[in-house]
Amino acid sequence: MPVHEITDPDDDRIADYRALTDVELRTRWEPPHGLFIAEGELVLRRALRAGYPARSYLVEAKRADQLADLDTGDAPVYAASAEVLQRATGFHVHRGVLASFHRRALPSAAEVLAAARRVVILEDVNNHTNLGAIFRAVAALGVDAVLLSPTCADPLYRRSVRVSMGEVFAVPYAKLESWPAGLAEVRAAGFTVLALTPAEDAVPIQRLTGEQRARAALLLGAEGAGLTRAAMAASDVRVVIPMRRGVDSLNVAAATAVACWELGRDDPLA
Repeated sequence: MPVHEITDPDDDRIADYRALTDVELRTRWEPPHGLFIAEGELVLRRALRAGYPARSYLVEAKRADQLADLDTGDAPVYAASAEVLQRATGFHVHRGVLASFHRRALPSAAEVLAAARRVVILEDVNNHTNLGAIFRAVAALGVDAVLLSPTCADPLYRRSVRVSMGEVFAVPYAKLESWPAGLAEVRAAGFTVLALTPAEDAVPIQRLTGEQRARAALLLGAEGAGLTRAAMAASDVRVVIPMRRGVDSLNVAAATAVACWELGRDDPLA
């Protein structure tokens, strides 16, 4: 595995990794250029196993041996000091390993729904930490896919990928480009759209019928704001996670995990 030394943080060969902490810049740069950044050895290996082609690798020089077993193919491996990495990326790369990957074309919502029994649908979830945690919960708790409203954050943004521990690569996802009209497509595919809300008229989630659970599409809104009225109106059933001690809601990632566990509690253990 040939390793190319980088001594200048402005070297054009590592342009993919520049200013990684600037969310606005990265949002403008990564999707249009068809790339995303993986941080940490575990995450980049999961991206490779999921079939994402690497563009390049950037590692702290003393950690280059961590990638020695990889078939890096045509993707160059760059190594730099911790100081050069920090000046190039804008933060201390304490995991010492980064990689730039090519994105793949997203499947359509119809394709995702056709292969799923249970899905999570997100409206306006634009916090990358929450999004990553949701994908990790979805992967762990037996949900088959995620559908995103047009204003949701990018699941392949570096922080989302890192918080998910690479599970964004394991969970199929697609965008519902028409919102909330796209929920009609979910319903037409045979799903019951369950809107998670603290509304007083909501059904406790543990009291859903077997039919409502059978092909459930769990709909959640952004932290704080929750679901819009339009999305609520387009759902089939309002559901609530019963709370105690006067607490009216959970963080959206925590709520997703609780609700996914409840919907899948009777699934066979595998």
